[in-house]
Amino acid sequence: MIIGLLVILVLVLFLPFSVKKVEHNLEAFLFIMGVAAVLISGSMNQHLISKALIDPINITVAVLIAGLVTKWAQAPLEKSILTMSRILTPRVFLALTVIVLGLASSIITAIIAAIVLVIVINVLPLDRKSEIRFTVLACFAIGLGAALTPIGEPLSTITVSKMNEGFFYLIDLIGVEVIPAVVIFGILSMFLVKPQESTDGLKSDEKSESYKEILIRSAKIYLFVMGLTFLGQGFEPLINEYILGLHPMILYWINMISAILDNATLAAAEISPQMDGETIRAILLGLLISGGMLIPGNIPNIIAAGKLKITSKEWAKFGVPVGLVTMVLYFIVLFVFY
Repeated sequence: MIIGLLVILVLVLFLPFSVKKVEHNLEAFLFIMGVAAVLISGSMNQHLISKALIDPINITVAVLIAGLVTKWAQAPLEKSILTMSRILTPRVFLALTVIVLGLASSIITAIIAAIVLVIVINVLPLDRKSEIRFTVLACFAIGLGAALTPIGEPLSTITVSKMNEGFFYLIDLIGVEVIPAVVIFGILSMFLVKPQESTDGLKSDEKSESYKEILIRSAKIYLFVMGLTFLGQGFEPLINEYILGLHPMILYWINMISAILDNATLAAAEISPQMDGETIRAILLGLLISGGMLIPGNIPNIIAAGKLKITSKEWAKFGVPVGLVTMVLYFIVLFVFY
């Protein structure tokens, strides 16, 4: 059984990163791998099936509603962005945008926050370097902020589900670390982004999403979280065997692999209701911070980079140093001051 689960874990972690066909059909792939994991571990039952059907509903509805509202409100949103950017200085506007999107992502979801970010960048006539830096900092903030509620992103959905906790569990657990981090990324944008008006900036080819795209994305999120629910249950024997005994400090640094691997999948593979709050906090912050370093690490990174055509090299040049410094600072906060 353990060997079979290890094989599935290796496939889940590395095939999406190395095989384009798997990457483009990630939701279906994870669903298949999740079903295989629970069958191998012998944990498939009616309760699990019901849980897998119910768990994705809230985040799916949130993504659908927020997607529709964003589509309907895009024109007035663009006008508001232009108005606010004229009233405020460019740096103050960028900082407030990062903070607002970071905190709002816990309600409107990381996906919609990333789409709004793309709209903001399309409207502002800034130079490419400034917009890349702004995008990276905003995605760090969105990735962190979305984890405050179970509807913000799949990672938070699967964490709350696995821990059998309520809506405010993550705010209570990591809110003290996450909310200041979102604000700090906003402040950093005032100093690390030096906007210059230019027509040679990042532009998205597509101005507005179609209803079909919004519906397909919502369906994919449902299947994605369903697959993660199965994976999380199926990997319980592996977690009990190899993860439970590890020190939170080790788990924190191990989760730097979230820079290249989907952090929700890693959360499903690592988190167990047998863990204490300190361990869960270390796992989550390791995943969330390092997830912003490279494009594959988090959903908002993938959406923003894809729509704005930011290359992996451009993202890494700025994202990796920012992420490493943040990892070190939060290591000190978690394991020295706590």
